[in-house]
Amino acid sequence: MLAHLPILQVIVPLMAAPLCWFLNRSKLVWLFALFVCAFTCLNSMFLLQQVMSSGTIIYQLGGWDAPWGIEYRIDELNALLLLIISSVGTVVLFAAHTSIQKELPEDRHTLFYSLYLLSITGMFGIVSTGDVFNVFVFLEISSLSAYALIALGKDRRALWAAYQYLIMGTIGATFILIGIGLLYQMTGTLNMADLATRLAEVNQTRTVFAAFAFLIVGVCLKLALFPLHLWLPNAYAYAPSIVTAFLAATATKVAVYLLIRFTYTVFGIEFSFTTLPLQNIFIILGLVGVFAASTAAIYKTNVKHIFAYSSIAQVGYMIIGYAINTTTGLMATLLHLFNHALMKSALFLALGAVMYRIGSVQLSQFQGLGRQMPLTMAAIVVAGLSLIGVPLTVGFVSKWYLLVAAIEEGMWPVAVLVLLGSLLAVLYIWRIVEIAYFKPPLPGREAVQEAPWTFLAPIWALVLANIYFGIDTRLSVQVAQAASQSLFGINP
Repeated sequence: MLAHLPILQVIVPLMAAPLCWFLNRSKLVWLFALFVCAFTCLNSMFLLQQVMSSGTIIYQLGGWDAPWGIEYRIDELNALLLLIISSVGTVVLFAAHTSIQKELPEDRHTLFYSLYLLSITGMFGIVSTGDVFNVFVFLEISSLSAYALIALGKDRRALWAAYQYLIMGTIGATFILIGIGLLYQMTGTLNMADLATRLAEVNQTRTVFAAFAFLIVGVCLKLALFPLHLWLPNAYAYAPSIVTAFLAATATKVAVYLLIRFTYTVFGIEFSFTTLPLQNIFIILGLVGVFAASTAAIYKTNVKHIFAYSSIAQVGYMIIGYAINTTTGLMATLLHLFNHALMKSALFLALGAVMYRIGSVQLSQFQGLGRQMPLTMAAIVVAGLSLIGVPLTVGFVSKWYLLVAAIEEGMWPVAVLVLLGSLLAVLYIWRIVEIAYFKPPLPGREAVQEAPWTFLAPIWALVLANIYFGIDTRLSVQVAQAASQSLFGINP
């Protein structure tokens, strides 16, 4: 049984998605989906523990050896991503039954859970497989279900947001497929480890350069790197609350994983960062993304839009750490993957609770909510402090390592700009706090009750995780450090 954990991580939610249609009651389907997600969460913990104690797990599908057969390869990086996706997917789903009662008609509940499980399956597959064509297949499973999930939003603009995401996502996927095709043309293999070996013989050809360019642009579209981020704000703003909380915490993280996997494992550090000026390009795009997106967030009046633009800025921090191209820089990126998932899922889930009670997430509607929904608003404040990078929260930990990485490489201007970018987050978080706590409740509005416990329990579990992993960093730092060293070929 333990030997099959890598494939169970993908197969179980994949098989469960159609089974949802046989359970004809909304609550029953929710409990079934929640059980499946909890299983994958437990499974990912076992995989992480196994990888940290025994090294990389290689699972050959059907007993066929790579490169002829497909293999799943779980190392520290994969295991970390599996844990992020499965844990956030489970905690967020806990609030789903309450949330979708108000946001979706009952005849769409089963469709919602089925799509949710397919989306999570696609992400697990992308992260687990060691085959680049399989990456594309799972990318499509995840993306198609995400488009449909966003389109379920009750606001009619959800359809337009899903259409925008569909167009941009399809362009990104096409670029990735072309890149994979060119790599296969040059090497005759699709296995990542085999590609890494064979590419060394042909990596100075124009075809390989073209493949690299297609893959990088395609992945950057998926991760919403500035200026390829246009699909993200509306997709997050108009999707159902649970979908926003789930995608904001996982989708861009999976794309960052792909960027790291292609550049560090498949093409290699020397080709990616020495042959091409990738470092300078990404540091500039990352910094511009931080400032442009944070500035846009300050002027938005829809709180979902504020946090959506904030996500684009946070992707900028991840890319800066990645582009510094040292073990500390990559470690900062991996830590921020984990930490940002905790912050953003807590924030968007809390917005879901506000939406549940007052039916809007317009900033003007937040007047007086600090007193009427004290626990929900307190959660937004604590997760917001984490987003800024205040000490004793997870946001501080990853930004600290990012500053250390920049200073170690003598990139003082980058370190200063990272600090200034964090100050912009203070402004847009303060706008929410000011209206919620220092303005009286809207006249004529009925008294607003606190969110139900089914919302508060997962929100505060995530908020407490923001504080716990901000104080006790042993697990997150150890895993990020091990993954970073492994990608640089350093044996601890």
